[in-house]
Amino acid sequence: MEQTRPHGSAAADATLPDGPAASGAEGRDAGSAVVEVSGVSVRRYTTGQVILDGVDWTVRPGEHWALLGANGAGKTTLLRLVGATMHPTDGTVSVLGSTLGRVDVRQLRSEIGHVSTSQRVPQDMPARTVVLTGASGTVQPLWKQYTDEIKERADELLAELDCKDFADRPYGVCSGGQRARVLVARALMPDPALLLLDEPFNALDLPSREDLIDALRRLAGNRPELATVTVTHHLEELPPTTSHALLLREGRTMACGPAGEVLTGERMTASFGRPIEVSRQDGRWLARSGRP
Repeated sequence: MEQTRPHGSAAADATLPDGPAASGAEGRDAGSAVVEVSGVSVRRYTTGQVILDGVDWTVRPGEHWALLGANGAGKTTLLRLVGATMHPTDGTVSVLGSTLGRVDVRQLRSEIGHVSTSQRVPQDMPARTVVLTGASGTVQPLWKQYTDEIKERADELLAELDCKDFADRPYGVCSGGQRARVLVARALMPDPALLLLDEPFNALDLPSREDLIDALRRLAGNRPELATVTVTHHLEELPPTTSHALLLREGRTMACGPAGEVLTGERMTASFGRPIEVSRQDGRWLARSGRP
């Protein structure tokens, strides 16, 4: 489903200002979409380069999306819009019932779980403390804010993500897979309705990758209303619970919908610009070059 609708020339750059204070619950109700992106384009202010062009996208509660495309396709920009750290140049973005530009984004960001390997984490901080900082949304712990209930929730999340055995280990000496799961636990501390995973498998070895995939599969089963969006380059990294997929190419939507309909060889080939064969076994995807 390629989007070719032209847009106006209004320009916007990357950083979203805090804007006027407003209720973070603006327009929100239990049955509303988690994310609504309508006619969204982003152009770089300094060069006029089109980064996203006419993207429409809706994420509903309980859906687990894969966001895929080659480098430069616009994945990171789209994730930043949904994470309330950018304004679109054209179109509208609503997250958790709040429309960007009409909401205090500081409040909105606190209601979105975000996992990225580029997050700043003190290397000597114990894993349990890293998870606790998710309750305050800070790099350093704010101990006076952490009630016994909050500390208990951190321990429950560590157990759920299979991190309990290294809860007292400094974050810096944890393995890559352990750090990834600690960051997921941290992102879940405020009990978000939306979890954004920005290349969470980056640099993980095979066992660590599979541990994280297992953890994400369990989360999907334990939290039926949680919506997730995972940015990745590799189909092999997608949990079997992945329900939907969005393919981007040069800022435009190539395909969007149920994962089984989108993650096909034909559509992956169109998105990445080279022959790709896709297979599926036991709910997991595999992609390889279609060239002899």
